[in-house]
Amino acid sequence: MRLSRNLCVGVAAAALAALPALAQSAVSQPSGVKHVLLISIDGMHAVDFYNCSHGIAGVDGGNPYCPNLAALGETGVNYVNTESSRPSDSFPGMAALASGGTPKTTGLYYDVAYDRSLDAPAKTTGTGLAAGPCTPYAEPTGTTTDNDQGVDLDDTKLNGGAPGAPLTEGGIASLDPLKLVRDPQLGCAGVWPWNFIRVNTLFGVIHAAGGYTAWIDKHPSYSFVGGPGGKGLDDYYSPEVDSNVVALPGVKTLDGIPCDPIRDTASLSGWNSSFENIQCYDAIKVYALLNQIAGKTHSGAPAKVPAVFGMNFQSVYVGESVNEAGVASGGYKNAAALPSAELLNEIEYVDTCIGVIVGALKDAGIYSNTLLIITAKHGDSPIDPTRYVADGTYTPATLLGNMIPYSESPLNPTGIGATEDDVSVLWLKKGVNVETAVDVLENNAAAIGMGEIYYGPSVALDYNLGGLEPGEDSRSPDIIVTPNVGVTYSNSTSMIGDHGGFAHDDTNVILLVSNPSFKPATVAAVVATRQVAPTIVKALGLNPAALDAVRVEGTPVLPEVIGQLGN
Repeated sequence: MRLSRNLCVGVAAAALAALPALAQSAVSQPSGVKHVLLISIDGMHAVDFYNCSHGIAGVDGGNPYCPNLAALGETGVNYVNTESSRPSDSFPGMAALASGGTPKTTGLYYDVAYDRSLDAPAKTTGTGLAAGPCTPYAEPTGTTTDNDQGVDLDDTKLNGGAPGAPLTEGGIASLDPLKLVRDPQLGCAGVWPWNFIRVNTLFGVIHAAGGYTAWIDKHPSYSFVGGPGGKGLDDYYSPEVDSNVVALPGVKTLDGIPCDPIRDTASLSGWNSSFENIQCYDAIKVYALLNQIAGKTHSGAPAKVPAVFGMNFQSVYVGESVNEAGVASGGYKNAAALPSAELLNEIEYVDTCIGVIVGALKDAGIYSNTLLIITAKHGDSPIDPTRYVADGTYTPATLLGNMIPYSESPLNPTGIGATEDDVSVLWLKKGVNVETAVDVLENNAAAIGMGEIYYGPSVALDYNLGGLEPGEDSRSPDIIVTPNVGVTYSNSTSMIGDHGGFAHDDTNVILLVSNPSFKPATVAAVVATRQVAPTIVKALGLNPAALDAVRVEGTPVLPEVIGQLGN
């Protein structure tokens, strides 16, 4: 029996054992906290918050430029040495925040990864993962796993192609069951995102204890945050960020700019490709969040104010990483993280949104009993613009070629591609010798800009040993290559940064936990974003050990936060 199966059985048994005690304790708050609002400003580094709250030469005369975030810092604990997940992709990054676990426990390494125990989908995904055979209860072939926009019914539409859905709606109704990878040991049933994650989540724990839960994100596939069974979320909203840009009648940005007509008609193939359009995209999510703060569903129907809820912002990530031809280039001006004009505008925009959100909490009379957590799923690399290198010719996957599965290989002209950004996560074909593949990479280290290589024990130390034999994990990679800072494995001229890697710029993210009763504090000790999940559960009066990954990995709460709450 594979390690992944053993892990699932073990955590499920422990969770079942905890259910009676959990069910008897409705969400309670000895600290007075009744709501936790979690916000991920994707891409935002700890240094971005430092600069915008203190000021930096070259911006507005050295004055601070994020007054709303800075105000939260006056009643908050600021963790300046916070590490995101590794890999620092959004998928494992969100899993860390929601579950308290690393990829070795959650099973989520990347939105596009690989699983030796699964088979291809019945229908080719929107991002190019080819359909393939699946024989019930037979030996699996192994397949790339697509949990990105490719599993939508129609990822060109903001509603994901959900039948009869309004313009921005869709949610899980826009997932195409034929595009899901399949499990032969379950009769070739498709693996829904919420069953792809191997452990439960804070949303599931709080929901099981009687709390109302909600989340807002960028893809329908991020509904995995509800946890196994898909019952952990009462309200989920996920307009597709990679859809074609359309006018949004009646919608204005949070600083009052109409989104009808389309603000930037030069970039229509995705909201993430435009500095202006991404602000309209984030706006529709903020308005959904404001509905939830007011005691409604994201779409405005009567509901409860969630015990735990939140959203992610895309604007800062776009400001960091996009080079929009004929418009402007984002990113930074130097290694001190001086923002470009475009990035500055995105930081200021998100700060405006934060101000509106805080104002809504106050208007609803729940600001004092809400714990507000501002963090990021990932950072972005490089900050120093002189270090950026985009080379898709010499990448680890390109060099290994036929040694890796065809669904992952760059030799596949129509495939989804290798799991490479500013990291290369590699799964080898069955029978390929790992040391042989490593020799190929090390003999071409300069050509691929290789910084470090992990395999065998150096992978198993932080993850699980990959494979299908007893004691091995079907999802763990055989090799991980982290390139030199600034090297990205793409030929993209539309990007000037990326994420996924292990570098400081990728992983050192903002983490600010605020409540009006808090005394300000700055913590320099190393913490991790996965500590957010047990902290939320504890803040709402529940036992963090109800989280599977917390028990397996021993993930601690953030003690400075729990200490201020008096829990």
